[in-house]
Amino acid sequence: MFYYKYKDKYLFSVKDEYNYEKTNIIPDDCRELYFLNSLINDAKKSFAINHPSDLFIEEESLDMLRADDKSYDLPEIIINLIDKRKIKAVNTAYNDYENCFYMDELKKRKVNILAMGDVGSTLLIGLRLLGKDAVSSIGIYDRSRDKIKRWEYEMNQTSYPFEDSLPEVGGIEKEELFDCHMFVFCASKGVPPVGSEAADVRMVQYEENAKLIKEYASRAADCGFKGIFAVVSDPVDLLCQTVLKESRGVLAPEQIKGYGLGVMNARALYYSKKFKRFSMYLQEGRAFGPHGKDLIIANSINDYDDELSRELTKFAVEANLEVRKTGFKPYIAPALSSGAISIVYTLEGKYHYSSNYIAGVYMGAKNRNLPSGLDIEKIKMPDKLFERIKETYGRLR
Repeated sequence: MFYYKYKDKYLFSVKDEYNYEKTNIIPDDCRELYFLNSLINDAKKSFAINHPSDLFIEEESLDMLRADDKSYDLPEIIINLIDKRKIKAVNTAYNDYENCFYMDELKKRKVNILAMGDVGSTLLIGLRLLGKDAVSSIGIYDRSRDKIKRWEYEMNQTSYPFEDSLPEVGGIEKEELFDCHMFVFCASKGVPPVGSEAADVRMVQYEENAKLIKEYASRAADCGFKGIFAVVSDPVDLLCQTVLKESRGVLAPEQIKGYGLGVMNARALYYSKKFKRFSMYLQEGRAFGPHGKDLIIANSINDYDDELSRELTKFAVEANLEVRKTGFKPYIAPALSSGAISIVYTLEGKYHYSSNYIAGVYMGAKNRNLPSGLDIEKIKMPDKLFERIKETYGRLR
């Protein structure tokens, strides 16, 4: 290993190719480290090191979802800081990589929501009720001024009886949308009406929603937005890709997150309680991939059964159609499970399900956002499960 100092920060790399001031050791009381590596193609600007293998990758790939059993001869301080998630990987292929030499503490954040339709307003309710420890305030914008006024009135009159602890909700102007730590895109157009079910209702919306989101990706780039661009509108994974492209390199890939996998996990949980053969999902299951037909539900990562997993996947994918059969649009569970709950967990640094940038595409996995960056869970991956993930990845590419 090669060790460097930059201002008050300690850096290290496996290759001696950086011109920073060199140092022989990392002090025993060092509380954070920055790992330098150049990953040229389809890679994040920064992420949290969660396994020693992250220090030796040549490129970003799906293998970063797998934990290996190799033995790594590393200094004890590096092992300890990996365990504490206090090492941030910084990709020096980006020109402005030095801007990543910080670790932002977890604290209450300002959240702005675009569009008070069915999903946006339901997400707002959840965020107001659940966000007292994670959200400092909530800004809302909609083309309808009456909607803004209505939800500002209603939400600020929703309260616990003897405390004033819930985040304040306030109407904002369009120009203020990116004056926040997290921007939540809930605008949607072309949602199929009940009774006109397509094979994948989510994909029907892509063309129109892509047109909508391009404007806001460009706005985020124009103002140099530094927060999280959260996509809730369908299809979240492809819309995240659109945001990255339209932000013209201003937004780092890891700033963009898609919130659709949370409800797929919740639907798998629902059926795991309904049918005993899926009961192991609650403790051992995982969800991967996009919010749609290429979803991957694993019944168990300890005792993976491909046939059971594919059956449970089918139940989760088609659950929205079951709601439509009742005569209603299925937006409540997505707005809360994928939206409000997952957003609160993101801001609190807790594990949740969302789509993030992995080797050139956005796809979902269990992850959390920490001061050291995005931490996507690594597991001892069954080979059959990994093959399913690679197939989905190939289609997303």
